[in-house]
Amino acid sequence: MTCRRCRKKFEEFESRCPHCGEKNDHVAGTFQTSSVLISTSGTERVYRSVEDVPAALRTRLLKSTNGANSATILIADRRGRQEIAKAMRNLPGPAQRRWMQAILGAEAASTAMDWLTPARRRAILVVVVLFTLATIGLLFTKFHY
Repeated sequence: MTCRRCRKKFEEFESRCPHCGEKNDHVAGTFQTSSVLISTSGTERVYRSVEDVPAALRTRLLKSTNGANSATILIADRRGRQEIAKAMRNLPGPAQRRWMQAILGAEAASTAMDWLTPARRRAILVVVVLFTLATIGLLFTKFHY
């Protein structure tokens, strides 16, 4: 590939020209990073990955992160959320819904229930009660004769 700025050749997969630093617009990718912060016994340490955590501490970490109080934190921009959503389509129904709600946020989670406002709930309740009373009334008038 030829750099549009300095006109020197470089590999297609490189994100920037190694000669002048010009960005390669033809490369798309994912930037992923992680940090593990462990606070125990009054000290705090930061590790680059779970593998970097000392073995004894890693065992405690794995036990605590598999418990009821554990969670996954995922930070992604709009395109990242779309890519994750595309990958999640292969999950089973309930797991897929949970992940989609978590990834796309409360807005997407509530979209399905937006139409069921408190006023509409009351209206539905009134219709159900009136229908029930009408049915009971018809039954009594029909069997009264």
